[in-house]
Amino acid sequence: MSTLAPCPQCNSEYTYEDGLNLVCPECGHEWPATAAAAEGAADDEKVIKDSVGNVLHDGDTITVIKDLKVKGSSLVVKVGTKVKNIRLIDGDHDIDCKIDGIGAMKLKSEFVRKA
Repeated sequence: MSTLAPCPQCNSEYTYEDGLNLVCPECGHEWPATAAAAEGAADDEKVIKDSVGNVLHDGDTITVIKDLKVKGSSLVVKVGTKVKNIRLIDGDHDIDCKIDGIGAMKLKSEFVRKA
């Protein structure tokens, strides 16, 4: 048995198909079934982009576009520093990487560009 998307207005789980639409019996809201499938696919995969809009992937090489101070230390990651083999993670800092001379760090994608 397939599970249908819950109602986008009242979150009722009792939705049913009526032709090409999904219908909520509790609030009466109707919406196209294809839109619900597209929303579900979009929620599964988060797209992370760099400062200029390029899509980042695991294993990419990036370049830092701004001097970044390292918290709790006097070290600075300089502009133009290349970072190889990044890993994308969930959270505020969405890039996990190792920087030569500094070590493991987490970076925000807004401060890097794809090399």
